[in-house]
Amino acid sequence: MAATIKITLKRSPIKRVKNQKLTLEALGLTKLNKTVEHNVTPQIMGMVAVVKHLVTVEE
Repeated sequence: MAATIKITLKRSPIKRVKNQKLTLEALGLTKLNKTVEHNVTPQIMGMVAVVKHLVTVEE
């Protein structure tokens, strides 16, 4: 069974660089306080690292 994490968008992507906006969209985060659940993979953790200042992560 794969471990999962919950990612919640806490800060607005307005006035952020394009790669951060695209990363949030790829994670499925489109609105503030929206929470998505993903399996823990190196790809997902790399995406979270790019936008760590905009999201909160729960294991």
